[in-house]
Amino acid sequence: MNSEYKMTQPLVSLDAASPEARPVLERAQRALGFIPNMYAGMVHSPGLLETYLDGYERFRKSSGFTPAEQEVVFLAVSVGNGCDYCVSAHSMLAEKVSQVPAAVLLALREGREVPDPKLGALARFTETLRATRGLPSKADVEAFLAAGYQERHVLEIVLALAVKTLSNYANHLFHTPLDGVFAGHEWKSRA
Repeated sequence: MNSEYKMTQPLVSLDAASPEARPVLERAQRALGFIPNMYAGMVHSPGLLETYLDGYERFRKSSGFTPAEQEVVFLAVSVGNGCDYCVSAHSMLAEKVSQVPAAVLLALREGREVPDPKLGALARFTETLRATRGLPSKADVEAFLAAGYQERHVLEIVLALAVKTLSNYANHLFHTPLDGVFAGHEWKSRA
């Protein structure tokens, strides 16, 4: 899904980066070995990209979620926000890096119930937090906790929501072209 308006700023290469943007892109290059198109658009606001990278790194390193659970959260948010780019990218990461079971990944991409009970509870609660803008019912939280999660995980999902909302919205505005590395996992929003 893309915004009706498309940003006119070009994607920024490392060579064309401003003095403020260059260190942020270099950080991304070191971490990933390449600069994703998403970062090349977001860096027009170095603070936006830097905030995204900081939050993303903190969620990955210290959220208390397994790599597969992290992808479930990122995919649930990105599907809910209709971000073609992020669903595609996280689908590749889910399959190739985080070892998300194929049936779980397919269910997330199709917006269906996740077949794994614990991951399903995580996906449902993440979508509830997104859809209610952080106003889950007591029953929603209790069901999430009963699935084996802790209150701290609620806050970690808030962090992931913030991080993915930054990237999802930027991608909507930039109509970010998918990088070749993610092409085999392309996803298109139904909206």
